[in-house]
Amino acid sequence: MSRRPLRIGVLGCADIVWRRALPAMGRVDEVEVVAVASRQRAKADRFAARFGGASVEGYARLLERDDVDAVYVALPTGLHHRWTLRALEVGKHVLVEKSFATSLAEAEEMLSTARRNGLWVTENFAFVHHHQHGEVRKLIADGAVGEPHLFTGEFGIPPRGPGDIRYRADLGGGALLDVGAYPVRAAQLFLGPGVSVLGATLLMDDDRGIDLGGSALLCSDAGVAAQLTFSFQSSYRSAYSVWGGSGRITLERAFSVPSTLRTVVRLERESGVEQFELPPDDQFANAIRAFAREVRDGADPAGHREVLLRQAGLLEEIRERAHRFPVVPTG
Repeated sequence: MSRRPLRIGVLGCADIVWRRALPAMGRVDEVEVVAVASRQRAKADRFAARFGGASVEGYARLLERDDVDAVYVALPTGLHHRWTLRALEVGKHVLVEKSFATSLAEAEEMLSTARRNGLWVTENFAFVHHHQHGEVRKLIADGAVGEPHLFTGEFGIPPRGPGDIRYRADLGGGALLDVGAYPVRAAQLFLGPGVSVLGATLLMDDDRGIDLGGSALLCSDAGVAAQLTFSFQSSYRSAYSVWGGSGRITLERAFSVPSTLRTVVRLERESGVEQFELPPDDQFANAIRAFAREVRDGADPAGHREVLLRQAGLLEEIRERAHRFPVVPTG
């Protein structure tokens, strides 16, 4: 591609598009929003009036536009596979909101279609683009906590309203594919590629056919464990820690970080506690910028493919191996 901005069309007018994605795109010179599509014209009009670009009624109509190089799929997870394939088949690169797919088979087909058409597709895990995780990895590499033995990760949010799409099984709802995907992805930053699932639990809302939370125990080839917890029925928590032979590192705001927030890395050792305050970082804008760069300059398709397939495979393995317990929803 030339050095002109990547022209993006947005499929869906979800809350994350209004609060995070479109504001971030407006802060990134490498992209230009040319169209926003919704099934409801009034909603598309409202988003376009606020953030620019043309309003389009219907996702298929946006894919017909010649002035769109790439699409951001911000639809419910259960629709990612269908609309990603349709975008790829008409020559559009695709940035897919997490979770990438509802199954490993879907993820494989999406990636194979992208490769066959010479296009780039990736998952929008914005949190991995925040600089605080690099600081944690540097502390570990410098021996600040000794040899890591355990990763713990938690992501939980309070109950949503009864009509929230997160509660719809037909749209790929449930806590595992929503908040649970974050600690699963974060664990791989520190445990490496050889991660397997030893056990899991899911708390099931049987009336809706979705999980409202759960836990998973993962382990690396080297025997480093990861204890993960996720929930739709908790107070807000978005944290992880790495516990080693001589200390522990904790991030209290690990996954959903506003662009103006100064974050803190907490290091606990026998000699005392140190806290390193980091300047704000714009993880969503960083993710958009990275996507534009990958489309323009190319990246490692083989390694990229393995990351996405490993994530989809771990989520599927957690779901398949989980012991299920019925719960009464609180929201």
